[in-house]
Amino acid sequence: MLGDFAVDALLAEARLTPKPALVDQRGRGAHHDLDLATMVRSAQILRGTFEALARASLGATTSQALREQLAMLGRDGERAMLAATGGSNTHRGAIWIVGLLVAGAALVTDQLEAALGSDGPAETTLLAGHICTTAAEIARHPDRFAPRVESNGSRVVRQYQVGGARQEARDGFPHVIDIGLPALHAARARGINETHAQLDTLLSIMATLSDTCLLHRGGPAALQVAQHGAHRVLALGGSSLPEGYAALLALDADLIEIHASPGGAADLLAATLFVDKLLDWTFYQEA
Repeated sequence: MLGDFAVDALLAEARLTPKPALVDQRGRGAHHDLDLATMVRSAQILRGTFEALARASLGATTSQALREQLAMLGRDGERAMLAATGGSNTHRGAIWIVGLLVAGAALVTDQLEAALGSDGPAETTLLAGHICTTAAEIARHPDRFAPRVESNGSRVVRQYQVGGARQEARDGFPHVIDIGLPALHAARARGINETHAQLDTLLSIMATLSDTCLLHRGGPAALQVAQHGAHRVLALGGSSLPEGYAALLALDADLIEIHASPGGAADLLAATLFVDKLLDWTFYQEA
């Protein structure tokens, strides 16, 4: 189940259209080595990785040993991803972000079962927080076997003094709990259709995230373009309104022109959709 939900979240993020400078059903966005078919193939090949992460976490406790076991499985998943995509980095960040949330959900299976008899959304909101907190406890443990080669993400974190994906996880996924899920649920409550609700959720994440993908590709100037553009779309009422939609397309063009895309925000949108899917499943089972 958790593996299926994780893959579903990655596929939903990939297919969501139109996303600013990201691969979607229109094309490659700001990427030259990626397309939608590659993103779909990558997501599907990772099903086994997410299932393995869930199995390793069932009945376990948060510990350095678990952290290192999950990291090993994640690196296996990266190798499978690279083999399936011809060397393109489609989902390295998502393996870390969504993979930790899969592990966190597996670790709190007793709470998931208890939520089936809950009286309403308050219980499942607490459950979402507990999943993220548990995943954060895993992330805070060191991994003695982590490769010592500097990645693009770690270089950007050091160069620009930002938190990056690792800090997002250690802090309990604030862009999922405090921004992504509230934005998604608020949009739905206003009657906005699912595509625009998810687009506005992505923009809400972009507006506040120090996205290391943007910083890697275009430095602080690219991050400023993305954040200001996202704020503008939301200030105009969001992507479901004509003015907001036009601003979204303008942001897309601006980011493509400077060859920068908000890949970190896309990973956190997938994480938001994963947790949301888990909460929807809880309500469905209860009914």
